Amino acid sequence: MSLKEQITEDMKNAMRAKDAERLGTIRLLLSAMKQKEVDERIELDDVAVIAIVDKLIKQRKDSIAAFEQAARQDLADKEKAEMAVLVGYLPARMSAQEVATEVKAIVTELGAKGPGDMGKVMGAVKARLAGKADMGEVSAAVKAALTA
Repeated sequence: MSLKEQITEDMKNAMRAKDAERLGTIRLLLSAMKQKEVDERIELDDVAVIAIVDKLIKQRKDSIAAFEQAARQDLADKEKAEMAVLVGYLPARMSAQEVATEVKAIVTELGAKGPGDMGKVMGAVKARLAGKADMGEVSAAVKAALTA
């Protein structure tokens, strides 16, 4: 079963269970997926769905920080609940050590020498680690590998 089918099935289960918060979050995710399909006239695969989930999680993290800074704990808690549902659709993440090892291997493969090769390395890393690692963490590992 593809990730897209799993999300649709989870929506049906949330409807049956009358779990309004989970249902709302899943509908939000499905809406973002449908928007991407319509905008780009494509059928989403699992990698593209994971990228959308990552984007939504990043938005939630930013919102949580803003709400907590504004002393709106009620809204921050709502965002945290949505984020918890979204995290369930991500595959197991690589550890920082695994990311660093993979980045070093890619840098060696490409023969990258310094910070000027950052774009080339990031392109290869994104293709290989999409959905498996946090791209912010990956970017830091690439910078560290290229400056060493």
